[in-house]
Amino acid sequence: MLKSLFSFIFWLALTVVGGIFLGLAGMYLYLSPSLPSVETLRDVKLQTPLRVYSADNKLIGEFGEQRRSPIRYKDIPKTYIDALLAAEDEGFYSHNGVSIKGLMRALSQLLITGERRSGGSTITMQVTRHFFLDKKKHFKRKFNEILLAMRIENELSKADILELYVNVIFLGNRAYGIQAAAHVYYGKPIDQLSTAQLATIAALPKAPSTVNPIANPERAKDRRDWILGRMTELKSITLDELKSATAEPITAELHQFSLDFEAPYVAELARQEALELLGPKAYTEGYSVYTSINTHLQEQAQKSVMLGLNQYDLRHGYRGPEAHNEASSAEKQLEALRQRPSQRNTVIAFITNISDSSLNVLLLNNETKKLEWPKISRGLRFYVSENQTVAPPTTASEAFKVGDIIRLAPNGDEWTLTQIPEAQSSLVSIDAFTGQILALIGGYDFHQSSFNRAVQAQRLPGSNFKPFLYAAALENGFTPATLVNDAPIVFNDDQLEGAWRPENSSGDFYGPMRLRKALYLSRNLVSIRILKTLGIKNALKNIDRFGVNPEALPHNLSLALGTHAVTPLSIAQGYTVFANGGYKIKPYLLDYITNPSNEIIYQTEKSIVCSSPLCTQNSPLDFKGDAFSLSEETQALTKAKPTSVIAPRVMSEDIAFLMDSMLKDVVRKGTAVKAKQIKRSDLAGKTGTTNGPVDAWFSGYAGGIVTTTWVGFDDNRSLGRNEYGGSAALPIWINYMEEALTNKPELIFPQPVNIVSVRINPETGERARINDQDAIFEFFRTKDAPQDADGNTPNVHQDAVDYHEELF
Repeated sequence: MLKSLFSFIFWLALTVVGGIFLGLAGMYLYLSPSLPSVETLRDVKLQTPLRVYSADNKLIGEFGEQRRSPIRYKDIPKTYIDALLAAEDEGFYSHNGVSIKGLMRALSQLLITGERRSGGSTITMQVTRHFFLDKKKHFKRKFNEILLAMRIENELSKADILELYVNVIFLGNRAYGIQAAAHVYYGKPIDQLSTAQLATIAALPKAPSTVNPIANPERAKDRRDWILGRMTELKSITLDELKSATAEPITAELHQFSLDFEAPYVAELARQEALELLGPKAYTEGYSVYTSINTHLQEQAQKSVMLGLNQYDLRHGYRGPEAHNEASSAEKQLEALRQRPSQRNTVIAFITNISDSSLNVLLLNNETKKLEWPKISRGLRFYVSENQTVAPPTTASEAFKVGDIIRLAPNGDEWTLTQIPEAQSSLVSIDAFTGQILALIGGYDFHQSSFNRAVQAQRLPGSNFKPFLYAAALENGFTPATLVNDAPIVFNDDQLEGAWRPENSSGDFYGPMRLRKALYLSRNLVSIRILKTLGIKNALKNIDRFGVNPEALPHNLSLALGTHAVTPLSIAQGYTVFANGGYKIKPYLLDYITNPSNEIIYQTEKSIVCSSPLCTQNSPLDFKGDAFSLSEETQALTKAKPTSVIAPRVMSEDIAFLMDSMLKDVVRKGTAVKAKQIKRSDLAGKTGTTNGPVDAWFSGYAGGIVTTTWVGFDDNRSLGRNEYGGSAALPIWINYMEEALTNKPELIFPQPVNIVSVRINPETGERARINDQDAIFEFFRTKDAPQDADGNTPNVHQDAVDYHEELF
């Protein structure tokens, strides 16, 4: 009887085991053909954001939904691996992808409770789930996990599997992977974290939300301490290390993504270009975009724009409280402050009490202060209109009331009233010999307004356009000494809708004057007469060489006054022709793009002027009509840099020299004379102011760097009757260029062989007599130089005079 019982149990067990085996075999045969290939894991692409860098390798932007910083297995701290295995899979290095013990534990929990409390998944099984399977809990998926895990273990090393796992797991707060989590929760790389911090991150895969150290610090500590205890049991850490780690408080806090340098206008522009080139995959496949921006100059540009706008704003007066809120409780007052835009170097404050002589305010950090009215209003004028300011009220209660929200700026140990400027500005700085955009600012503050005025704003250039017209005049028989009448004129032009009476900005007229003087004094009537003499079509014939589309320009005489809309970037590009001696370059911001393997997949084609440092003095370009003859050295350079091309000459050397000379006089004695404080002899440029005045410009160059600055309102309001390019835009240019030109040698173009320097009478423009005490020197092309009484053309070299227009 007993023997029969044992025999029955034996055969029953054998049948059950056989049934299980046959069932598993059948499941394998059924599922195996539909399983994906493990080979795909060898070339897996982790979803990594787009990163934007400056020319000096500083991170200036990151774009993508997932924060991820892939890490190699060899760089994973051993303590983290110990913590992870203690929490998730202590037998990772010994099993073949499946933990029978873990599965049996999960099965027993299911049988006892009727609920699936754990899946018994190993790290390898979790990898299969992430890359190949959905996250729904059902038995078919579990079998697929098991089969795939066994395949993975057979084809990949443990190091490969662990590296995949730590880079793909979601750890809360948009952090994917352990390196990203270390930065998000602790603000530093994972190899700099303590044992307790590593255990905290190791706790997150189980439940990124419920054991999150920021959202639930108590539960995070419980889970962390349990992991540390398991590490002690597994002899990964000692009892002393356990005691020290568990005593450490939860120190995690949310760290915003840390950039090396803030250049949001540049980063956003680079993002747009990358998206256009790469499509949506730009955000996920780990591309890096390298821009042309020099962070040192970009920082100086940002400071210059902010300073210039603050100074303009101060000139036009304090406009009063930024906002008003009736909140009575401190909590609601703080909430009202949080709604206001943040601004560097300013503090937002809520007025809680007021008297004639002082204000009580609540600051955003919940601190209260008493401000003395005479101190915070010292030196201020109050705004009435863009043309009028008044002295501040004598008492605080006249200026403010309780509930007003004001902005303060530190002033030594005290505070003063301030405000965010309403006017805007842009700055573009370009290397005239390579096209490299060195700095680009699109407004006062990107977070206040992301509209990039450097490349998106279409504004009227005013007199900033005149040098392009003057260049055409010199090419068509005018000389710097040609007399043009600066006198009133009335035009009846159908395209201008009736009679047009243009004026100079000063309202007065000087009569006949030389072309050079008309440019540096920016005489509108002279420009109009030049254009009328040239003819519209003739003037526009070669305008595209300055990067200006001739089709977009008005075909009437208002063209002479810059009445067509352009971007600051296009104006800056135009001035590079004067700054590099007559060559057309194409500005670029995006330099090149690399993939995650650091291979260059795209590089911008660059136009290089051969007289730049990238071409040696022994490899000149010889201009022969429409063709270039390259030396062997230059040809070798071009082959070595297949993404670079030689910039075409679009203006003869003679005309470029004359224009450079005339633009230098704008600084020496004209509307940009303030720029002389930089103390360089190669400074050149042109101011620009439009009717209103609405737009204020200065475009200029020195040392091969071209910079354009613009100031105005987005809604085209007037800047104020006393604001011009020289008062609003030029100070920003000076502040930036003083730094940009530091240690940069002066660039003086040699006098071409076809240029002569002749003594002339400044009133008539004709060759001076020997006894003419007021004579000055002027440059001419040889064929245009005034002759003496015998018909001879004198050839006096530039060395004979320091400045061509100084008295003889």
